[in-house]
Amino acid sequence: MKVLVVGSGGREHAIVWKLSQSPLIDEIICAPGNGGIASLARCFDVKATDLDGMCALAQSEKVDYVVVAPDDPLALGMVDRLSKLNIPSFGPTSSAAIIESSKVFSKNLMKKYGIPTAKYETFTDSSSAIEYIRRQGAPIVVKADGLALGKGVIVCQTVEEAQDAVHSMIDEGLFGKSGASVVIEEFMTGPEVTVLCFTDGKTISPMPSSQDHKRAFDGDDGPNTGGMGAISPVPCYTPEIAERCMNEIFIPTINAMNSEGRTFKGVIYFGLMLTPQGPKVVEYNSRFGDPECQALLIRLKSDLFEIMRATTDGTLGSLDIKWDERASCCVVMASGGYPVKYKSGHEICGIDRSTATIFHAGTRLSDGKLFTSGGRVLGVTALGNTLAEAIRNAYAGVMPISFENMYFRRDIGSKSIEEDE
Repeated sequence: MKVLVVGSGGREHAIVWKLSQSPLIDEIICAPGNGGIASLARCFDVKATDLDGMCALAQSEKVDYVVVAPDDPLALGMVDRLSKLNIPSFGPTSSAAIIESSKVFSKNLMKKYGIPTAKYETFTDSSSAIEYIRRQGAPIVVKADGLALGKGVIVCQTVEEAQDAVHSMIDEGLFGKSGASVVIEEFMTGPEVTVLCFTDGKTISPMPSSQDHKRAFDGDDGPNTGGMGAISPVPCYTPEIAERCMNEIFIPTINAMNSEGRTFKGVIYFGLMLTPQGPKVVEYNSRFGDPECQALLIRLKSDLFEIMRATTDGTLGSLDIKWDERASCCVVMASGGYPVKYKSGHEICGIDRSTATIFHAGTRLSDGKLFTSGGRVLGVTALGNTLAEAIRNAYAGVMPISFENMYFRRDIGSKSIEEDE
């Protein structure tokens, strides 16, 4: 079979890497791809959000299946468009992807169906929002309603910070239309855990737990990013908590979406906080997280393509999905200045000397050399018999790699190790 993967980041490289191991696939193409993906798939210069261009590519290349990996094309309805062309694909329809593309929708869904989450209110004008913030006090969380490249959530330690966040989103258009509505919610405390689940709308198959590191700098300091690293599993996510999440959050969410006529197929991302009152939902995503995807797919022993087709066909319940019992760690190497201002075009050296599995995020090939082309550049990923060993192996894999103005967090997973001890 011939498969098209939509996207250009580290998540997409990990997906292509895993799909390339499937005996069911004859050829993989990718659009737009990157410098690492190009070694595994033919890449085409079509933007992930170009629905017309992507559908035309799928038709002209006569692909049998499309994997829509990023959030934007899912929200825009790429799966819907491909379905009209009788091309099966992996990912939710736009009506189901709204669980990520609108935080107002997802919060109201949780309230309606009794799914545990933070107390909240939604606003479209800054004066009402600020009045609410003053009544609630700080710390408090301000979220843009729509998609914002993983940067639309601001945890505010003071009332003044929260007011500034509201003004920047609603009045100054920091995130465009995505910030025209905001969700303001209570500040929750506890370890954060991500659980990604494959689902065909009936069966839910949770992946091992993982944990993203969103803040730019060590010690969870600095601005939010798309993610600076991930580990799997998370020691504090015990079997008892997993069972509670399945019964109180995962199954009720899938049932709620079915009840709303928005059956979800693909990967649903549960961003959780293990609060003193129990697990609660921080956010939903309608696709693999990045870099959680890298840390998880390196642990997947089953055929990813077989799983993806089962979510599309409604046969997920017939599969017995196997995972490597070893732990994993992904360390993101980024361009200096990310997530604000950074320069690209620097040559990347030393990848061939790394002992880790390298997933490319922001790279491009030119005359046989690799250059940086984005904020997050590489996801250096490794396995280990223990979480501590996986972390050591990932950082050992980082050491030989260099490019101008590179930076990376040096504490990925350290908090989980301390909590486990």
